[in-house]
Amino acid sequence: MEETRFRREIADWLADNLTGEFAAVRGLGGPGREHEAFDLRLAWERHLAAAGWTCVGWPAEFGGRGLSLDEQVVFHEEYAASGAPARVNHIGEQLLGPTLIAFGTPEQRERFLPKIVAVEELWCQGYSEPGAGSDLAAVSTSAELRGGEWVVNGQKIWTSLAHVADWCFVLARTEQGSKRHRGLSYLLVPLGQDGVTVRPIQQLTGTSEFNEVFFDDARTPASMVVGEPGDGWRIAMATLGFERGVSTLGQQIGFRRELDGIVAEAKRLGTWDDPLLRADLDRARMGLRVLRAHALRTLGQDAGPEVAVGKLMWAQWHRGLGELAVRARGARSLVADGELDEWQRLFLFTRADTIYGGSDEIERTIIAERVLGLPREARP
Repeated sequence: MEETRFRREIADWLADNLTGEFAAVRGLGGPGREHEAFDLRLAWERHLAAAGWTCVGWPAEFGGRGLSLDEQVVFHEEYAASGAPARVNHIGEQLLGPTLIAFGTPEQRERFLPKIVAVEELWCQGYSEPGAGSDLAAVSTSAELRGGEWVVNGQKIWTSLAHVADWCFVLARTEQGSKRHRGLSYLLVPLGQDGVTVRPIQQLTGTSEFNEVFFDDARTPASMVVGEPGDGWRIAMATLGFERGVSTLGQQIGFRRELDGIVAEAKRLGTWDDPLLRADLDRARMGLRVLRAHALRTLGQDAGPEVAVGKLMWAQWHRGLGELAVRARGARSLVADGELDEWQRLFLFTRADTIYGGSDEIERTIIAERVLGLPREARP
């Protein structure tokens, strides 16, 4: 009964507030579509903040609502079901915020958490590099402590939303001569300075939500290290654990909406008569139920190899859904009239699902070695 009441409270608030100018943002944003109505989506998210609907899982002492895991599931499901737009501050809210709550100093929490809750500062994640994508321990971006400041030099790549972010949390090598996981630090670096250059990367879809970020003697105060210097690997891994949390259940609502849309297209265009396509669409629906069951089973677990299975599962499923969209639309999917339609964009962007956030090859190696206990793969 309590869950029903809470679910109705959220659904009613969203129905009452996704009106007026905010009605225009329904269904906008998300991977491959972050360019859509960004300013209006930012205004919507600040409207959420004013009503206390950001950072709902954070403890109340840090500005959140302190919702239980079950309540967070309800919130994310209702948010997605309402058609509300994709969030613009998810990197700050879901990644950096929980990291600072767990590992930050009181001063860091006081400085950054209120502005994340209020959506007054946006964040991006500075992990991958041209020579250290899936092999994160190979990062070469360096930071040296000089006169009370970290001086950062190097390059990050595939940095989502860096072009609209105010700050970046950067994994950098702070111990000269260190190798692999040792000697790394987790730094908070402001992007609005002369020593930082952000260059958008155009994708297959024609949009540019990923970026290259260059640090040329970029500076940040000595106090802007999370945890101890040299402890960056542990902090970075904890952040990745937060990335695969309860919000994935809301993501699956969006997946279901896409699947329903493809079925409707197949029926409209007559490709539904193809028994092989129908069977594959039925299989996709069953796969979506498996994704939900796995997400619920691992909910609340500490970050670990078992949780990594979820990313491998949804990436493969979603890429397959993009292929089903092309099959359902037949030859029409091969022609773009001026710009891509939503199904062509889905097909093209989902090619990246099995790469970003941990490539399938790396995820399988982690599962093989750390879950199944198989011998370690030979490494140079």
